[in-house]
Amino acid sequence: MGGDNSPDKTIEGVKIFLNKYKSLDDFELKLYGDKNKIYEKLVQYKVSNKFINIIHTKSVVADNETPLTAIKNSKNTSMWNCIKSQIEGESDISLSAGNTGVLLVVSRMILKMIDKVSKPALAGLWPNKKGMNVVLDLGANIECNDRNLIDFAEMGSALYKSLFPKDQPIVALLNVGSEEIKGTEILKIAYKKLRELSGENNFNFNGYIEGTRIMSGDSNVIVTDGFTGNIALKTAEGTAKFITDNLKKSLQKNLFSKISILFSYFSLKSFKEKLDPRKYNGAIFLGLNGPVVKSHGGTDAVGFFYSIDLCYKIVKGNLMQQIKNNLDHLNENQE
Repeated sequence: MGGDNSPDKTIEGVKIFLNKYKSLDDFELKLYGDKNKIYEKLVQYKVSNKFINIIHTKSVVADNETPLTAIKNSKNTSMWNCIKSQIEGESDISLSAGNTGVLLVVSRMILKMIDKVSKPALAGLWPNKKGMNVVLDLGANIECNDRNLIDFAEMGSALYKSLFPKDQPIVALLNVGSEEIKGTEILKIAYKKLRELSGENNFNFNGYIEGTRIMSGDSNVIVTDGFTGNIALKTAEGTAKFITDNLKKSLQKNLFSKISILFSYFSLKSFKEKLDPRKYNGAIFLGLNGPVVKSHGGTDAVGFFYSIDLCYKIVKGNLMQQIKNNLDHLNENQE
């Protein structure tokens, strides 16, 4: 029920997902919200309810609600009940396009932190030249110590393995330079520890990485604090929008540029698809005793489909077991 144009975009996104996986029967989608509205939209968009279970909830967390006020009144909301269903063993993962702050606080209240992990991280997918990056933290923690960064590396590697089981996670620490002498003391301590933990079973550590190399593909798990990560993400999104907007204006400037579109249509289409933010929709809260995915509130049905698809891949990739294995590896090396 959360986010712009819901539940329409939610139901349309579900329809796209069901069409993609129509040959499978290994999942069930639980939709939390106003039962009458949801059913009405299922009929409107001609969505089969074969794999759908609607759970009626009386209220919704408002987009402008603060975490403090929302917690007092959230126990009958779709968001609260959706996350609670994991504790009760009724679902494997939760997805919401609603209020980010409330979602993080409620998720942490209900699911609790994994033992020995002090802070959750917000991880996202970020394209690179060779495939895809997992980048974390993207804003859950403004300040982090070296232990937090090491936890993020272990959990980010586990997420990468669950999504891309054929590839080896290659971890890098985001820094102002690639030399060992650069960076804060926190980064230097984390660097030393990650180098000791590096190995084929969990991840290979590739040292420091500068912002200009994030999309090179040399590393695929990029670790940083939430302050730096959020700024890097917003800068990349803004740059991508600037490039596509100005390219569109340039190609429509005169008759010759319009004609050139005909000869470069497929290249331009591929370029546009590569930079389409909807394909990377869905930020994952890591560090809790259950996975929670946050869809961008302003995305459309296609973007919401990609976040559902991400949830499906996370569950099929057994993320929570991957995290447990990596954290066991971390604890063994600390003993």
